[in-house]
Amino acid sequence: MHSKSRSSPLLSIGLVVVGAILLIGYCYSGSGGHISNREALSKTEGGVSCTLEVQRAIPILKKAYGDSMHDASANCKSLVRKGLVRVADIKFPLPYRPKSFSLVIVSDALDYLSPKYLNKTLPELARVSADGLVVFSGAPGQQRVKVAELSKFGRPAKFRTSTWWVRYFVQTGLQENEPALKKFEQASLKKSYKPACQVFHLQSYD
Repeated sequence: MHSKSRSSPLLSIGLVVVGAILLIGYCYSGSGGHISNREALSKTEGGVSCTLEVQRAIPILKKAYGDSMHDASANCKSLVRKGLVRVADIKFPLPYRPKSFSLVIVSDALDYLSPKYLNKTLPELARVSADGLVVFSGAPGQQRVKVAELSKFGRPAKFRTSTWWVRYFVQTGLQENEPALKKFEQASLKKSYKPACQVFHLQSYD
């Protein structure tokens, strides 16, 4: 997997974006077992990580977006080996046509992006999705990644409030996916699921 140019530590966060959206469409790496909230928040050596929270949410997401989502981690690895899933530099548009993926799920990556790169990345994720974009984000007050970990990300995580995110979505022309949100909330209530991270359901760009 190669990027077109050498990236600074900050720009290397772009690599995390596509890494996170390996959970796109039918590409999921769930374990099939129960993962506690504490485990979901401890992947980054004591810091917040919503990646495992995505795995916990897969049964709920199925109710909102369809049962066709399933554990296909072996298929994901095969796609990477074949070069069909690529790493992209956030200085450039994602190398996919509009609506290339049924559903795009992004976790963690956006928390490490400055507004400058967030303005480029989030619309790109919405552009390549066909049926929606789901954002898993850390919330203010959650434990941050340790200082020793910052070299991996280039900057500390910035956890934003739900109010900030909603205002930002409006400013960037992204609309809430109300039907999916309603189904997600109903399934969450039925299964007593309480997300450890903030979850936002957005419509794809037309």
